[in-house]
Formats: sequence, structure tokens, C-alpha cells
Amino acid sequence: MTMRQLAIATLTLLAVAAAPLAAVARAPQAASDNAATSETERANAAVVESLYRAFATGDGPGIAAVLGDNIVWTEAESGPYADHNPYVGPGAVFEGVFGRIGQQWQGFAATPATVLPSGDRVVVLGRYTGTNIATGEPLDAQFAHIFTVSGGKIVAFQQYTDTARWVGATTPD
Repeated sequence: MTMRQLAIATLTLLAVAAAPLAAVARAPQAASDNAATSETERANAAVVESLYRAFATGDGPGIAAVLGDNIVWTEAESGPYADHNPYVGPGAVFEGVFGRIGQQWQGFAATPATVLPSGDRVVVLGRYTGTNIATGEPLDAQFAHIFTVSGGKIVAFQQYTDTARWVGATTPD
């Protein structure tokens, strides 16, 4: 990702992060508190949690820092951003997902509630909220995110969400 792309992505994310991350204020329930969770699993969970914090504050460089160079990012089938699945590389993710979210949503947030590390995978359960700019309709949809972490970087992402709620928020009444 070039510095110009990173600067554009950062500005886009600042627009997205109109409100502070509710999840940070309402600390997600982390399975990493379990004594049976390995150091690697705790480290992987920390990488993923840092992504949510960076996203919430519009910290483009912080987001880019945890995405692997060849990340494979897959949006939920039938979701509004699944049209270019999979997104490969941070530039594709910033442009095809985060940039579009920034253009189409006001006050958008991805709020993690539960973080469940297991080996190189981290599952995050939470909610999306925001208001669609074109329709004025609110979004409040559950999500499950599955991250694969390797060498301190996110190398894969799979999203599951209530796509009907997304369609409802993007369709005028």
C-alpha cells in the first residue's frame, strides 16, 4: 500500500469512526482470560483486538500494521460488499470494504462482545451499528468474524452477518 493510499484510507476511516468504539468502553468478554489459553492464542487475540481499536478511532496506519501483505478478506455471502470477494491485500480491503463503508454509513461501528481464540484462529462475536447515508435507515446487525493470524498479522478474515438487516438499512422504505 502506498503512502497516498494509506492517507486516503486513514481519512476515510476517520469519517467512519464518528463515535468511539463502544466495545473498548464495554470491554469484550475474552476467552483469553482462561488459564488454558496459550500465550500464542492470547497474542493472536491481542492482534485482532488492536484491529477493532484502530478501526474505531480511524487509525489507518494501525489497521494496516496488523493486516498481512497477502490477507484474504471475505465478506458474508449476499452482503453489500461481497461483490468483489475475496479481497486480497490491504489495498483491496481498504478500497473495497472500508472505503465503501466510509462513503455509505454514518457513525458506523463494529463492536466486539466476545473474543474466542483457538490456535491460529480468533472468532469475534459482536454487532454492527450505523446509519445508511442514502436511506437514513439504521443498521443493527449481529456478526461473527473469523480471523486467521500468523506471525502477528491477520492473514485471513471471514465475515458472517445478518445480511437481511443490511439490505433493510440500504433499501428505502
